Amino acid sequence: MKVLSNKNNLQVLYEDNHIIAVNKRVGDIVQGDKTGDKPLSDVVKEYIKDKYNKPGEVFLGVVHRLDRPTTGIVIFARTSKALTRLNELFKNRETQKTYWAVVKKKPETNTGILEHFLKRNEKTNTSKAHTKEVPESKKASLDYTVIKELNNYFALEINLHTGRHHQIRAQLSAIGSPIKGDLKYGFDRSNPDGGIHLHARKLVFVHPVSKENISITAPVPDDVIWKAV
Repeated sequence: MKVLSNKNNLQVLYEDNHIIAVNKRVGDIVQGDKTGDKPLSDVVKEYIKDKYNKPGEVFLGVVHRLDRPTTGIVIFARTSKALTRLNELFKNRETQKTYWAVVKKKPETNTGILEHFLKRNEKTNTSKAHTKEVPESKKASLDYTVIKELNNYFALEINLHTGRHHQIRAQLSAIGSPIKGDLKYGFDRSNPDGGIHLHARKLVFVHPVSKENISITAPVPDDVIWKAV
């Protein structure tokens, strides 16, 4: 049974006057889209409005997104000043993002760097990883480490060097190690909750206002496989 985030069960990982980070659940949509489903941004606004008895509209800026079936850290800006600066940090790749993924087929080596050229298909909302540059493709790079061998599966820790559409999903699929539950990228069956075993585990960045170093870690979902990692 899939439980979406609401203002009462929201998993807040970090919060101050300028930013708020939450642990996204499977199925939460970060920003409103054509489905018309309530986005996580609205849930966070309701949480802030309630907690601080704020009258009128609550300001909340969306800085980045996670795919709907993915879990983990999403950070929002609570002030326009923080939003501008966080946007710069993300654009200039001055944040360190670490993901965990569970795959069935172990990559050929325990650690490695994957480099591909990703071409996005707007119609199918997928990205295809090519080994050589093709028209309208963008270079994608990440490094991975196998952190645990599970029953039938392998857990990987991944650091992104670029931020492309469906990058981790497409690149792992390209080496024959699609993420558990990711039908779109070649896994053989879906997960019961419709999610995939990809989790935005850690985010390290310089606070947009105080300039302190901030490190946020998101607990894994309450799921037998994740709990074994």
